[in-house]
Amino acid sequence: MPQKNAWEREYQQQLLVSKDERPQNFLVQFLKYLKKDKKLAMTDLQVLDLGCGTGRNTNYLAERGNNVVGIDIAANALRTGEMRVKKLELESSVNYINQSIGAPLPFADNYFDLILDITSSNSLKESEREIYLKECHRVLKPGGFIILRALCKDGDKNAKKLLELSPGKEYDTYFMKELGLVERVFSEKDLRDLYGRYFNFDKLTKDIGYPKVGGRVYTRRYWLAILTKK
Repeated sequence: MPQKNAWEREYQQQLLVSKDERPQNFLVQFLKYLKKDKKLAMTDLQVLDLGCGTGRNTNYLAERGNNVVGIDIAANALRTGEMRVKKLELESSVNYINQSIGAPLPFADNYFDLILDITSSNSLKESEREIYLKECHRVLKPGGFIILRALCKDGDKNAKKLLELSPGKEYDTYFMKELGLVERVFSEKDLRDLYGRYFNFDKLTKDIGYPKVGGRVYTRRYWLAILTKK
């Protein structure tokens, strides 16, 4: 599994992922929106964090009285997350599972109130992406929400450059040689067409981030979306 090995290396070297233990700012703002505008209670929720990494968002939601499952393909990322859980005394509220998010999920239908995919499914193959979409739809409760952050193609100069210089084998993918990772970017049409088969778009906005790769800072554009089950 080349992508699994690449992510294991990444969490050892930390060339791309953040060491920050705090939740991401846009997530906090989206949670406030769900609470205020959608009247979603922010406690006693069943939450699934896909591609949770070291658990910065997982643990944040657990600290606020929710039951959270974090899934990640990198075992060493989860070991860090579990150490943080013990430090925070959240063992009864957090469960980490080591598996791909592009594989069938070990949960009952209509189980989760909230699902997070924070720039995680961009690394899936198309065959895995189809499983991921079907499984998210299956395990999300009617009336539940998905918070999605995906790589944006529209207006992103670095994405255009990567697609030209190092194209992947599948549509709108590129190969990051320094990390050994394949990623996909999305135009707005492709994002709406893909997710729109299973979900409604409650909210869709753009965001700008400045990831650091190998000591260099890049400007990247992201889609931020809130989805509901069809």
